[in-house]
Amino acid sequence: MASVRLRGIRKSYGDNPVIKGVDLDIDDGQFVVFVGPSGCGKSTLLRMVAGLEDITGGTLELGGVVSNTIEPARRGIAMVFQSYALYPHMTVAENMAFALKLANVPKPEIQERVRHAAEILQIAHLLDRKPKALSGGQRQRVAIGRAIVRKPEVFLFDEPLSNLDAALRAQTRVELARLHKELGATMIYVTHDQVEAMTLGQKIVVFNGGRIEQAGTPVELYERPANLFVAGFLGSPRMNAFPATLAGQAGGLATVRVPGGGVAQVAADASEVQPGAALTLGVRPEHLRLDTSGGAGIPGRLALAEYLGDVTLAYVQVDGVEGMVAAKCPPDVPLPAPGSPVHLRFDPARAWLFDGQGAALPMLRELATTGS
Repeated sequence: MASVRLRGIRKSYGDNPVIKGVDLDIDDGQFVVFVGPSGCGKSTLLRMVAGLEDITGGTLELGGVVSNTIEPARRGIAMVFQSYALYPHMTVAENMAFALKLANVPKPEIQERVRHAAEILQIAHLLDRKPKALSGGQRQRVAIGRAIVRKPEVFLFDEPLSNLDAALRAQTRVELARLHKELGATMIYVTHDQVEAMTLGQKIVVFNGGRIEQAGTPVELYERPANLFVAGFLGSPRMNAFPATLAGQAGGLATVRVPGGGVAQVAADASEVQPGAALTLGVRPEHLRLDTSGGAGIPGRLALAEYLGDVTLAYVQVDGVEGMVAAKCPPDVPLPAPGSPVHLRFDPARAWLFDGQGAALPMLRELATTGS
């Protein structure tokens, strides 16, 4: 397997820059997920690593070797696309073996590689079938098997689960995680689905507008987002954002004025921010509590409740907040009728503050008190 190093990588189409200086280290054997909205450049960067797109500027190293101009076939990379791209007239075994036949690999070795890959992917019983006789999930495993038999240094996946239904996507995610553990391979996986990113990635790289917003483990990005974009992109439903104004800082807690005229405390360091400055208060849905008895908190009105079995999603309309505020509630706790007044409360240690440019303020959660 091989490490991947990107230094100052840029890509432009004419005068239009799409990758704007990317620096990234991917360790040997690491599973890294590129995630971000459509058009952010994640697939373009993956294709540059594969050699399917020219590099405008910067340096790409694969296994310590500068690979900017090395032909794709000589980079030791195998790529799995969103489209299965299987040959309909060939059997599963023939599809998996095709690239090896073109490379003049001896027939006994081809048969052994195909057999081994089929066992790993649990499709050995399908080797004599043709693609039309396979389900979507089986076809995707054949496409992955076609990559495995080449014994690449790096696996590249470009949204490989997009064509599968929800249940099959969940099953295939588990299989991909198992495959990585078994092969110990370096894998780079592109998706716009934050659930795939959080469940698969040892390291997640969040892209936006051709740049990296933040890179780190799933826990790091979820618990310590660098900015409002990352905080809002990871999590379902997304983090709630409230306009706030700094009132003061004392005892490790920042006090902010919130919609409705009340105040709230957050375990954040706002000592470098001037009182009265505009901030954004971020609270994830699982950290909001609905209080129907009145009192402290952010006032609003319950607009809708969705019962999902393990949780009830409550959507609250809050004056001054764009869109609905989402709160995850225990399914066995009754909620008031839509239109009823509620107050939103949260633990100071389970909230974030972002400055006027969207950058996260340092957290001081170890100093936080419980309750609010």
